[in-house]
Amino acid sequence: MKKYHCYSANFDEKTEELFKDAKFLGQGNNGVVYSLPENKVIKIFVEESVCRDEAIILAESKGSKYFPRLYKRGRFYIVREIVQGIELDKYIKKHGLNKELTANIYMLTKEFKRLRFSKIDTRCKDIMVRENNKVMIIDPKKAFKRNVNFPRHLMKGLLKLKVLDEFFSYMMEIDKKKGKEWKSKFQKYWSKEKLKAKHIKLTENDY
Repeated sequence: MKKYHCYSANFDEKTEELFKDAKFLGQGNNGVVYSLPENKVIKIFVEESVCRDEAIILAESKGSKYFPRLYKRGRFYIVREIVQGIELDKYIKKHGLNKELTANIYMLTKEFKRLRFSKIDTRCKDIMVRENNKVMIIDPKKAFKRNVNFPRHLMKGLLKLKVLDEFFSYMMEIDKKKGKEWKSKFQKYWSKEKLKAKHIKLTENDY
């Protein structure tokens, strides 16, 4: 069940005017999102630090085709370009995975590196699939704060969707060296995760 919060944001005059025609889009743990006129959305955050983090990432990725344009930032809100499309996890459930989409996801991770992100990772639901299998990021988080050198969270999502082997197969065709590297890193990571889960289960059984 999602948490529900009370939101408060001090809008400037122009944002206040746009917000009169806002339409609710959704809510997550970090805040709530509304669509605005002029192909914009406003995200109102619970925590100022989370708002600041996302605003910095969008500002640093200005001009990138993989990130929405940032129009305005307040203490607890940002106004950005709306991103049309369907979340990657929902897209895969409906249409499956294909080579072109895999290649575009790979290019997205290369863009993370170009932008000097220390976190080369994202969640499936934070990737929007657009026309012609093009992708964009929504809800970027901790790009400069966490050190993750391969998309392990993304791969966890693909594993859950039962398309991870297919993803690696396409990667071997697109960039064999990187495909082997990612597969090896994920196998090591996932083995450790399973050991952790087993240890936690054994510990719980001791009580």
